[in-house]
Amino acid sequence: VDLVVVGAYAGRGRRRGTYGAVLLAAYDPETELYQTVGKCGTGFSDAELGALPARLAGHVRTERPARVDSHVPADVWFEPSQVVEVLSAELTVSPNHTAGWGQLKEDAGLSMRFPRFTGRWRDDKEPQDATTSQQLVGLYRTARRAPAD
Repeated sequence: VDLVVVGAYAGRGRRRGTYGAVLLAAYDPETELYQTVGKCGTGFSDAELGALPARLAGHVRTERPARVDSHVPADVWFEPSQVVEVLSAELTVSPNHTAGWGQLKEDAGLSMRFPRFTGRWRDDKEPQDATTSQQLVGLYRTARRAPAD
């Protein structure tokens, strides 16, 4: 899926001095909000992590942007602008993330399980062209209807 970077978390240990993970969101065209779907720190090379602060510097905000719908805090917030391609093992119902909030379960949205950055920045997409919350709900429903292996 293609998701929007809306926040980041300070790196620890080997990742100290850069971001260790980013907070990702899907777009909801009905509300025009970016709804969080999880953190992702896997799949980034050391070089990509080192370049993250410079890549995102022009989009840093001191507070959560009004168009970002999030129940989780971030160390740094970003105005939605950068789109990344992410793979995950599955989507799960989550009380912490807002993508698809209330569509599958009251007081819950969707989150990614074991998300991994593919290495692909979707510079060809605007944030509003990212995967939508409704598309994630559809993927979740399709996966639940599929027969077990």
